[in-house]
This record gives sequence, structure tokens and C-alpha cells, in this order.
Amino acid sequence: MPTRLPSLLVPPIGFAHRGARAHARENTMEAFELAVRLGATGLETDAWVTADGVSILDHDGVVGRRPRRRPMSEVARADLPAHIPDAADLVPLLGDTLHLSVDVKDPAAAGPLLDALGGDDPTRLARVWLCHDDHDLLLSWRERAPQVRLVDSTRLRRLDRGPERHAAVLREKGIDAVNLHHSDWTGGLVALFHRFDVLAWGWDAQHTRIIDGLFDMGIDAVFSDHVDRLVDSLRIATA
Repeated sequence: MPTRLPSLLVPPIGFAHRGARAHARENTMEAFELAVRLGATGLETDAWVTADGVSILDHDGVVGRRPRRRPMSEVARADLPAHIPDAADLVPLLGDTLHLSVDVKDPAAAGPLLDALGGDDPTRLARVWLCHDDHDLLLSWRERAPQVRLVDSTRLRRLDRGPERHAAVLREKGIDAVNLHHSDWTGGLVALFHRFDVLAWGWDAQHTRIIDGLFDMGIDAVFSDHVDRLVDSLRIATA
């Protein structure tokens, strides 16, 4: 059995990608609630904003059928389909321990999102991780909410100056984590980012062998549609 390398985040986070996507309709309260019942320690979703300024949770950000599909930014919250939740709907699920990773697809959604998630308890934002590949945007969101955590979502092939320089830049800017596809990661690459105190996250981990391998590398967070597999692997990794 290979030696399991240590993670910086103890314990690592098991994020249910778009809720328990393999088990229920993605980005719905049913999927999020099921993920929590199955034991996920984090939820993942995508944020857009409606015409009346409500941050809603959906992957594609469009509504209706072709050829009449419309961006959700042109539709009022009350006119969206009932299965689409908004950020405020998720607050009761977060409790005192659950993490939330949000891929902010529309930058205009960040303000309403932060207001909804932290309005009654700003300390909750310390467990909210905003993901984007634009560092300036990320840093502007932290100016609005200093407690929020920041994640650079990218790919290894896009690191033009190489991973070591990229890790140094993230540390200099105070960006907490880098999120790469699971196939980009090696134990050495995880260790490199850890050397700069940058958390290493891996997404699209759907099979047990991949999830186990990431935890063996010392990864700090894993995203999976299969929450049952993720939770089993996380339990073994932290035993």
C-alpha cells in the first residue's frame, strides 16, 4: 500500500459536485440535501444573477427551450422554474461545519451571493470558497467580504510560467487554493503547491481509484458527482 502524503487541510473536504449529481437532479435542493445526508463535507454549485438581482444556483445560466432560451440575467427570480434554488435557500444546509464551493459564472452574481450567504452571520463566509480564473475578480470579492476564501480554477496546461511561479503568485496575492482537473495532479505537484501554502484541489473525480489516489497524494479537496464513493474514500483517508 502506498504511503499517504499529508494534506494541508485536515481533514480534506469532500465536495458534492452540483449536489449529489449522480443520484439526483443537479443543482436542486433535492441534490444538495441528499449530499448532506450521504455525508459530504462540502457542496459545490454555480452562481448566476437574475434580472432583479438575486443570486441563483444553476450550471448553464439559461432558461427555456431552444430557440427561445434566455439568459437568467434577463429573467426575474419569480419567473424561474421552481426547481432552481437561490443562494439563500442553501443557507440552512450549511450549518456550522459544511463548506460551500461556488463557481461564479456571472461576476455580477458575487455581490448578491455574498449578501445572501453571509447576511445574518458573516462568519459563515469563512467556509465559502469562490472559484474563478481571474485573479483580479477574486481579490475584488475578498475586498467586499474579507472572510471569504478564494480559489484559482485553471488547468496545468494554462500555467504559462510553470507551476512553481504560479504557486508563488497565488501566495503573494493571498489566493487560498488552486483547483485542477484530477488528471493534472501528481504527488510532486501537490507537494509543490503545499510548499507555498497553497491548497491543492482536484475536480471530476468519479471513480474510487481516482478519488483514493488523490487523497493518497495529499490533496486538500476532491469534487465528485458520486457522493457515496467520495464519502467512503474520505473516511478511509482520515481514519
